[in-house]
Amino acid sequence: DVQLQASGGGLVQPGGSLRLSCTASGFTFDDYAIGWFRQAPGKEREGVSCISSSGGSTYYADSVKGRFTISRDNAKNTVFLQMNSLKPEDTAVYYCATVLFRQWGSFIIGTMRISADYWGKGTLVTVSS
Repeated sequence: DVQLQASGGGLVQPGGSLRLSCTASGFTFDDYAIGWFRQAPGKEREGVSCISSSGGSTYYADSVKGRFTISRDNAKNTVFLQMNSLKPEDTAVYYCATVLFRQWGSFIIGTMRISADYWGKGTLVTVSS
């Protein structure tokens, strides 16, 4: 049973920081790239960041590059998203999912087109003063 669970969301003021975690089970974690996605109210779900299976390559949406950092600890079956300098427009439900790099994928993160097949339940990040 493939399971992914995002956690760590909450309410933070603009300029603040949060670290999200994605814990996974039910599959060989280090065989898969993992991505973070978000969906703001009334908007389509968008790709935020993804990391290769080994952690050797990372990709970021232009909107978060320089502010967010993705990392993974394969020994703990966990991917992290460190979010700094948060802005109100970062407010969204954040999801993690398994990722494959595919030319026909549904999401684009930076220059990479990807598919996201196994999803976890999201965690809400609210950036507001």
